[in-house]
Amino acid sequence: MVRGGPRLDHGRRRELGKSFEQGGRHYQRVRPGYPAESADWLIPAGAREALDAGAGTGKFTELLQERGLAVTAVDPSADMLDQLKAHYPGATAVLGTAEATGLPPSAFDVVTVAQAWHWCDPLAASTELARVLRPHGILGLVWNQLDTTVPWVHRLSRIMHAGDVYKPGHRPVVGPEFGQLEGHVTHWQDTVSTEDLIELTKSRSYYLRAGDATRAKVLANLDWYLHEHLGHAADEAIGLPYLTLCWRAVKV
Repeated sequence: MVRGGPRLDHGRRRELGKSFEQGGRHYQRVRPGYPAESADWLIPAGAREALDAGAGTGKFTELLQERGLAVTAVDPSADMLDQLKAHYPGATAVLGTAEATGLPPSAFDVVTVAQAWHWCDPLAASTELARVLRPHGILGLVWNQLDTTVPWVHRLSRIMHAGDVYKPGHRPVVGPEFGQLEGHVTHWQDTVSTEDLIELTKSRSYYLRAGDATRAKVLANLDWYLHEHLGHAADEAIGLPYLTLCWRAVKV
């Protein structure tokens, strides 16, 4: 019940995904975390070992650790993993991808992929993640999306080129190694300032890949929308509505 991300061919996914390989400190500071409910719903009872694939700076790793799991975090960006190791030193950080983790077979009870499945080749990643899962292990896919059912947020997402459009009938692609795919939605709010929203925009793939003229246009539009059209003060606390969309599937 979620559009898992932009509909791109795999080459374009890889090209855009590379925009996140640097800037780990900025990403860690400005990107939201995830609601506790999402982890509580995804993690199976009795799970002890978790793999967080495409872990980035560890936004979801944190929730796994808080629930007592031993976490291995995999990401292709050394810069992102440096932030993860600094903030969550109890996790084991490994350079790799969801398609090629380099980890031993049948090592994990649950694998999570938060805000990253749309950058993966879903069939190749399914094969690899099924390999490292134990029998009946859980694959959990997670996305934060701006709640564009709220009119002002919908317009904000268009200015940011966020691409967050909730489509209730859509299901993420997973390989035949997994079955019993089911979804869950959490509604929540992140408290931000207008400066936070500007910095969040700068962490998006569209902005990171854009030229100087496009970046300047985006920021000018955002400044007008937040401060003139909506009338927010620079230091005002704003509740930014989000949806966290979770999917879980069981290794067949």
